[in-house]
Amino acid sequence: MDLKLLFMSTLFGIICCSSAQQEGNECIKANALSCGQCIQVGAKCGWCTDTEFLKQGEPTSARCDELESLKKRGCDKIENPHGSQRILKNKAVTNRKKGAEKLRPEDITQIQPQKLSLNLRSGEPQNIKLRFKRAEDYPIDLYYLMDLSYSMKDDLENVKNLGTSLMKEMSKITSDFRIGFGSFVEKTVMPYISTTPAKLLNPCTGDQNCTSPFSYKNVLKLTSNGQQFNSLVGQQQISGNLDSPEGGFDAIMQVAVCGVSGIVLPNDGKCHLENNMYTMSHYYDYPSIAHLVQKLSENNIQTIFAVTEEFQPVYKELKNLIPKSAVGTLSANSSNVINLIVDAYNSLSSEVILENSKLPEGVTITYQSRCKNGVVNEGENGRKCSNISIGDEVSFNINITAQGCPKQGKPESIKIKPLGFTEEVEILLNFICECECHKHGIKNSDMCHNGNGTFECGACRCNKGRVGRQCECRKDEVSTEDLDKNCRKDNGTDICSNNGECVCGTCECKKRDNPEERYSGKFCECDNFNCDRSNNKLCGGHGRCECRVCICDANYTGSACDCSLDTSTCLASNKQICNGRGNCECGTCRCTDPKFQGPTCEICPTCPGVCTEHKECVQCRAFGTGEKKDTCERDCSYFNLIKVKDRDKLPQPVQAFPLMHCKERDANDCWFYYTYAVNNTEKEVHVVDALECPAGPDIIPIVAGVVTGIVLIGLALLLIWKLLMIIHDRREFAKFEKEKMNAKWDTTENPIYKSPINKFKNPNYGRKAVAL
Repeated sequence: MDLKLLFMSTLFGIICCSSAQQEGNECIKANALSCGQCIQVGAKCGWCTDTEFLKQGEPTSARCDELESLKKRGCDKIENPHGSQRILKNKAVTNRKKGAEKLRPEDITQIQPQKLSLNLRSGEPQNIKLRFKRAEDYPIDLYYLMDLSYSMKDDLENVKNLGTSLMKEMSKITSDFRIGFGSFVEKTVMPYISTTPAKLLNPCTGDQNCTSPFSYKNVLKLTSNGQQFNSLVGQQQISGNLDSPEGGFDAIMQVAVCGVSGIVLPNDGKCHLENNMYTMSHYYDYPSIAHLVQKLSENNIQTIFAVTEEFQPVYKELKNLIPKSAVGTLSANSSNVINLIVDAYNSLSSEVILENSKLPEGVTITYQSRCKNGVVNEGENGRKCSNISIGDEVSFNINITAQGCPKQGKPESIKIKPLGFTEEVEILLNFICECECHKHGIKNSDMCHNGNGTFECGACRCNKGRVGRQCECRKDEVSTEDLDKNCRKDNGTDICSNNGECVCGTCECKKRDNPEERYSGKFCECDNFNCDRSNNKLCGGHGRCECRVCICDANYTGSACDCSLDTSTCLASNKQICNGRGNCECGTCRCTDPKFQGPTCEICPTCPGVCTEHKECVQCRAFGTGEKKDTCERDCSYFNLIKVKDRDKLPQPVQAFPLMHCKERDANDCWFYYTYAVNNTEKEVHVVDALECPAGPDIIPIVAGVVTGIVLIGLALLLIWKLLMIIHDRREFAKFEKEKMNAKWDTTENPIYKSPINKFKNPNYGRKAVAL
């Protein structure tokens, strides 16, 4: 359970560390012939155990259906088992403090619970919650694995005093620390090293004295004695090889599996140490990365690669392939190795990643993590939480789902553990493959035609070689001419109305592509999909189809159940049905007064006042003027506005949709024309898009007209006067002529002449006449 660190130093620098619709109805599609088969289809499927549930012509598989469908079809007894879970071991996480009483690694708990038992129903997920708390003063094991090829000569000098220095530094993190040491060079065969006798003894050139090459050697097992580490490391000698060192993977594999923390055969992933030396490097190939990842995970190893700057890109790619691994930059002479180890440890230990063992066939698992500060991750990120400090607690919600049952039907187990830790959660999986009613089945029951089957869960499960709802036939006699007669309606020629097969003299109706559609009846003459429709819905969506006839729900009637008996939709604002001006038919008002319309006969497009009522809204929407131009969008959006070019294009009244023709005048004395109508519930206004405004006076024609009028009138008056004078003169002359002709006077006196002298007598003067 303690945290094991495997440190591997090379020119490339490797550091490893490890720690102690469905589409359609799937239930019907499954053709399940027993309750056990049915419940394995999915969590939505149930099995009807009512003995009298099936109608004539329906096969046994019709007992398996979705739960709501079974209830709707009248089933009262439905077998529908559910999964469950039980916690078997639930030890609380450890609240250990640094410097407290030392605990054995197996006594430290960071994950809870530790063991559960699940009963899985097909398609029904079981959710479990795991807690993880990072314990303080957690044991750490470091195994330092070093490349001893010649290029690492300077690095070896810096590592010789690593033990005590690292012990001192790691004591700041934990009081329970151990360290070990191993080294590697390369496979001891061509072309990796030179196999000449001299080079096998001293692979270095010149006067350099190097040790013989080797693949991997365990120098020091894990110990808490730092001085012993320094002593043994100080005794190590550099070796040499021909190519870039690749023996590191061999070394990592042996470290992982040995418990210290020409080649054509693949690596077998087993320990091959004799006298602390890897003896099979010349026999087995290098392990693959995938194989290495598997073994590192199995042995709770987290990997850190410490590499020089030039090899950073390569090992960062490798880091992405190995979970719980890190890459650090190693200085040219490994002088920063202690800081690198400490930083790498802090980085890896602050992240928890869950992994599970191989899942049984048909079992899936999903993760959701609830990390610090309320962060929730799902999918692949749901396996991990980062930036976890000592004492922090996080949780994981894990859903485990089974699809069907394993072929063996036996219990299985899986394990979930945080990468790099030896702790794990064991989960026992039990599969619900049969219904509870299966236990009460009656073998060789008389209800299954003379004992030819087991009567269980309301139906017969036929013995081998028997078929039929009551197992009444053998498979070799299911189709004969005599039996087919029983499947013809009214002695006709069609077997099972061409909608099924005759099995043992009984029609078993065929299934439709749409599992919701079924044939039924003794001769499969009925179905539940050929009833009248309304609004493209079978039985208007307010009933069910039985034998091609709609059985309507309450408050609905009609051949397509499209006539509602509810009158609440016909109530007008005055609480009268259809405003007292119509009849409520199928939930809709039929207005008897042609002037009124609308859903409750309250709208009267042709009543007085309609034009005035809508004038301001029409004006603001059509011309952007009027009192409501500032609130037009808010107050005047209740009708559809349609503009036309002239008055001839305005709609005319029709019987179906009465409308009102309106003529209104605006503030500028301009006239505008529109119609208002209600089409069902839609209000429509057609408006002429041009105003009719009065034209201004033309001065010149007016003045000219006045002058011309005066002149003409004057001339007319003169002509009239002249004419009257002529007429008068002519009359006077005619009168004169007439008097002349008729006059009687003597010849001495001129009748025309009148004397200018008048004579009169003064009565006071002697009556003498006075001449004047």
